[in-house]
Amino acid sequence: MSAAIEQFVHCPRCGCSEGAARPGNAFQCGRCEFLFYFNPAIAVGGVLLAPDDTVLLIRRAKDPHKGRLSVPGGFVDPGETAEEALRREIREEVGMEVDRLDYFCSLPNQYHYRGITYQVLDLFFVGRVSDKSTKAQAAEVAEVCWLPRNGIAPEEIAFDSVREMLRRFLDQR
Repeated sequence: MSAAIEQFVHCPRCGCSEGAARPGNAFQCGRCEFLFYFNPAIAVGGVLLAPDDTVLLIRRAKDPHKGRLSVPGGFVDPGETAEEALRREIREEVGMEVDRLDYFCSLPNQYHYRGITYQVLDLFFVGRVSDKSTKAQAAEVAEVCWLPRNGIAPEEIAFDSVREMLRRFLDQR
């Protein structure tokens, strides 16, 4: 799979095909000198803990990694804070409201989708919910799983960053 920067063959401003990817994370047109930086996308994920200390995981209903487990989350939209984005994603994916979210860690990630590899920075938070009532959005979530900490199988986790975050989270207690 190719990186997003490799997909830039023509300048988006003047259409010239003389653009060159510079070392690093930028595309610069050889004709009009248009400069575009390929910075990572920002995504969020949340470890949600129930009163019985089980962890909410979702089984993904679509690619990438359809059928694998992850935490609720997704990409941050322009104008959103990380916390607002995570609350929105939790509401959209599992129909829950979470008031308090505590920052846990950040990890780089690669999101492979439709032949392109996007660089992503994942911001992870921990939240507590008062009950386990969920309403999964079928287009996003195939299954909601409340698992005990010792019941989370790393090989079932969809993304490397989520797997590493869960390892760190589970190791701390």
